[in-house]
Amino acid sequence: MIAALSAVPAAELAPLLIGATLTVDGVGGVIVETEAYEADDPASHSFAGERPRNRAMFGPPLTAYVYRSYGVHWCFNIVTGPAGHGAAVLVRAIEPTVGLTTMAERRGMAEPRLLASGPGRLTEALGITIAHDGLSLDAPPFRLIPRDGAPDIVTGPRIGITRAADRLWRFGLRGSPFLSRPFR
Repeated sequence: MIAALSAVPAAELAPLLIGATLTVDGVGGVIVETEAYEADDPASHSFAGERPRNRAMFGPPLTAYVYRSYGVHWCFNIVTGPAGHGAAVLVRAIEPTVGLTTMAERRGMAEPRLLASGPGRLTEALGITIAHDGLSLDAPPFRLIPRDGAPDIVTGPRIGITRAADRLWRFGLRGSPFLSRPFR
């Protein structure tokens, strides 16, 4: 199932990831929130072309694209589309289900709802750093398990962008308390 997703556009892959399970070295949970970024999207890091910082976005599909946001925290994306396309899905939040003790130690807190609700919290909880940039999601330390069934998904505008803000490319599991922000 994972290989079948490799050529799916980001705006189609993002909702398909809701309900899938993501782990890194056995720590993780159920993906509850994503955002899509396509190559022709002015809000995408790939919009101006390939650069050293975004090189992984132009690599093979189903690889990790990790970058530092505002010099503060890492953000984790799943590259999609044909190699060289420059599209990815930002994983914004998971519901922690595996390795909660490890996540709590990494985050310095035990409240499950706050462990991985937001891109920076998620990468800290899962131990994702720039060392994961460009790694395949088909091999350790990653494990991406397809969802079972069709979850109730809500859509809305992406968070923290000003360009192409009208695109409803943020997807979430309806009613999840683990979202980074509620949907309107």
